[in-house]
Amino acid sequence: MMYLRNALLGSLLLCTAAHAAPQHALTLYNEPPKYPADFKHFDYVNPQAPKGGTFRESAMGGFDSLNPYISKGVPADNLGLIYDTLAMQSLDEPITEYGLVAGKIEKAPDNSWVRFYLRPEARFHDGHPIRAEDVVFTFQELIKDGSPIYRTYYADVDEVIAEDPLKVLFKFKRTNNRELPLILGQLPVLPKHWWATRDFAKGNLEIPLGSGPYKVAEVKAGRMIRYERVKDYWAKDLPVTQGFYNFDNRITDYYRDSTVSLEALKAGQFDYWLEFSAKNWANAYNIPAVKEGRLIKEEIPNGNPTGMQGFVFNMRKPMFQDVRVRKAISLLLDFEWSNKQLFNGAYTRTRSYFENSEMAATGLPGPDELKILEPLRDKIPPEVFTQTFEPAKTDGSGMIRTQQREAYQLLQEAGWRIVDDKMVDTTGKPVTIEFLLAQTEFERILLPFKRNLADLGIDLVIRRVDVSQFVNRIRSRDFDMLVGSFPQSTSPGNEQREFWKSSSADKPGSRNYMGLKDPAVDQLVEELIDADSRKSLVAHAKALDRVLQFGYYVIPNWHIKTFRVAYWDHLGHPKVPPRYDVGTATWWAKPDVKPAVTLDTSTNTSADTASGGD
Repeated sequence: MMYLRNALLGSLLLCTAAHAAPQHALTLYNEPPKYPADFKHFDYVNPQAPKGGTFRESAMGGFDSLNPYISKGVPADNLGLIYDTLAMQSLDEPITEYGLVAGKIEKAPDNSWVRFYLRPEARFHDGHPIRAEDVVFTFQELIKDGSPIYRTYYADVDEVIAEDPLKVLFKFKRTNNRELPLILGQLPVLPKHWWATRDFAKGNLEIPLGSGPYKVAEVKAGRMIRYERVKDYWAKDLPVTQGFYNFDNRITDYYRDSTVSLEALKAGQFDYWLEFSAKNWANAYNIPAVKEGRLIKEEIPNGNPTGMQGFVFNMRKPMFQDVRVRKAISLLLDFEWSNKQLFNGAYTRTRSYFENSEMAATGLPGPDELKILEPLRDKIPPEVFTQTFEPAKTDGSGMIRTQQREAYQLLQEAGWRIVDDKMVDTTGKPVTIEFLLAQTEFERILLPFKRNLADLGIDLVIRRVDVSQFVNRIRSRDFDMLVGSFPQSTSPGNEQREFWKSSSADKPGSRNYMGLKDPAVDQLVEELIDADSRKSLVAHAKALDRVLQFGYYVIPNWHIKTFRVAYWDHLGHPKVPPRYDVGTATWWAKPDVKPAVTLDTSTNTSADTASGGD
């Protein structure tokens, strides 16, 4: 490893750094962090939580890789547990990071660079120290062979330099990307010496070397993975880890069917379940264990923006390139009927890409938004300036004649017409839409939508595939429509490029599922990233929100503002939950309460009965 030796460059850096000072935490706009440098632990943990026991959860589908950083293969869940990052994000602040591998962090006053000071005691599980060359290696490998998301995230990094074994400098191409130092703080540190004899670009099931609180202890390909707590974890006494990582074992069992998975929870085959189905939450837990308080149902407040989940149009397909077609099809989702008949009235219709936050656009644009939108007036939908976006609303009766008439009119304007009771497009081809699906629970939701489309002569084919095929088809953009989600943080930034920018549309593995290529959106995304205050960030998010809404790129779904969790009573969690997460990493096993089913993790744990929901 070539360390920085140029004396002139070193002196210039020192001069620049004279106006900065290493800090224990990073914030977006240089505001003071919630926790001071001498804090003992986060408020949302129990620092006296007992260690021991097993936390067992489920996942859907399967896995064939233990490398979560590349686009090949399907990685196992929770692999982040084995790797430490340069910094650790607080779960009760919008976006603040505290040093983990890096004990101190120094940011240039003009935001032209960030320097991480590594802790001398940081080490990998084989005892090898974590050093600057590992950080440089990780960054370069992620850029070269990692998922395309990393090239997007790190696009503004000009150079990374190992200044000495314990100092790493990231120099930036421009100075107005305020989020970039925090993005780099999330960088996992991979062991250069271990990967020296391996191909990072190939996914396989070789157990990787990590540095985090857990290591992979056992793998049953596609069916189960077990993580074992590292007893001599190098960071176990740091303030940022107090009250975390309490279970001796964390096990993920894989199921092929969510119904089978839920029954396994109720039988005590695993411990914890995050419920996404309102129908299940209302009706599927009428069992003695719930009535007796052994299986606990709890709703935990969710302070996160819910983001956007919706039925995504693939605009790479010619039939979806006309906004009138997308709007017409959007009119045919009868949320009110579904909410009443299928969801027990539990959900609220999503209308914003930044739902459940101050960044959601409401009403007409205010002065701050107009300053952003006016220069783009001729490039964005005119409705942005004159209308408040609202998804179509029905009376919940299941009869949507008004919406169907409006949809039919829009389709006619787009050049579509009815021939022999079939809708045909501008080329005279009958319209058939394939909806790619991996989640079985969505089939019952799509069937009413399918009927509404059929009334206009449009055939919706629901194509259910396994998770591996689903992932591969998304990467190759081989779909017409699918259920997609665009999660948002409390401080959106660089990830917006991955969602909306033209540069990500043709990248396999990007989150730009719809193939959006719009110069106006590109400009709004870059301006949002460059926002220099919270007020500016909110205004830019609202402006972007409005343009995305009136593009009709997705049919908005629905949301709730709580985490619905079910767990067995041998698990405990802090009285004060983190505001922005369920926080299972802070939970523990109660020493005096037996699990519903005792599982032996001292030898090869079998998941044969649990993972067989074929």
